[in-house]
Amino acid sequence: MSSSHGKFVWYELMTTETKAAQAFYSNVVRWGARDAGMPGMSYTLFTIGEEMVAGLMELPDDARQAGARPGWTGYVAVDDVDASAARFAEDGGKVHRAPADIPGVGRFAIVSDPQGAILALFKPSAEGQPPPAAGTRDPGRVGWHELLAADGASAFDFYSKQFGWTKGEPFDMGAMGMYQLFAHAGQDIGGMMTKPEQVPAPFWLYYFNVDGIDAASARVRDGGGQIVNGPMEVPGGRWIIQCVDPQGGMFALLGPKA
Repeated sequence: MSSSHGKFVWYELMTTETKAAQAFYSNVVRWGARDAGMPGMSYTLFTIGEEMVAGLMELPDDARQAGARPGWTGYVAVDDVDASAARFAEDGGKVHRAPADIPGVGRFAIVSDPQGAILALFKPSAEGQPPPAAGTRDPGRVGWHELLAADGASAFDFYSKQFGWTKGEPFDMGAMGMYQLFAHAGQDIGGMMTKPEQVPAPFWLYYFNVDGIDAASARVRDGGGQIVNGPMEVPGGRWIIQCVDPQGGMFALLGPKA
């Protein structure tokens, strides 16, 4: 298993109104945006300076007709996309899009775990862009990855087997149950928990770093988004808010109070 296997390397928003979503996230997270120049499709890159951090594209018609809603998908690096997709299926998950190549970028597959939470598997091609740096608190980067699972304990066991993730600190959240940190290459990169009953289905939630949670909260509201939870203080002296964008996609922000 290589050192990159199991590392989140890309984030993609599929939505119904790409221009509106581009304006919203560019303002809220302070991202730049530019067209990727991909032949035959419209794909927008969110950037920090010259560095690409996330992508934006139209939610395909067939996906909408199948009931898909706007939302973010995280891409996890694997050593072998085909083998990892097959292992997801063998261990009770599903392959929603079979492994395929993106010319000049890499190979990917869309999968879900046995409880239904969706992720993408990815391996860059030799000429593909290097993955963005992980584990930094810089504004605009993804600072945390959170799985709201049907059953947090069995979800961790599944992902540990797929990606080699290890257990970090567990936090007792009282009535909400245990919150289990998980690590890649010895560094905490996220947490898993059994979802509250009111959350309709398991899903991955991505936290974008901002330079101040109060100002960012105002930008969410002013842009037509909703804050559904927070601000709430988390270990390390930072604060979080969990939000819904104007098209209905869930996301979260992480930053200092001031």
